[in-house]
Amino acid sequence: MPLRQDDGFSGRADDVYEILVRGFHGLDEAGSAAMTRRLVLILAHEVGDPEVIREAVALARRTVRAEPAADPDPASA
Repeated sequence: MPLRQDDGFSGRADDVYEILVRGFHGLDEAGSAAMTRRLVLILAHEVGDPEVIREAVALARRTVRAEPAADPDPASA
């Protein structure tokens, strides 16, 4: 089953965005990271199809820039 191409939000994408923003409101970086991990697992469980999840991970990975590695020696800058 491929990723859906239709409007999965039935025209309510702004509402979904607002729900997500409010869900993360007030969390620090660690809390936000923990929330993201939990949310991803909950939604993956809801999807339930490993192939769809594999395709979604690949799509997300292609659209995210790799962050540069932190320089272990700040004096070298």
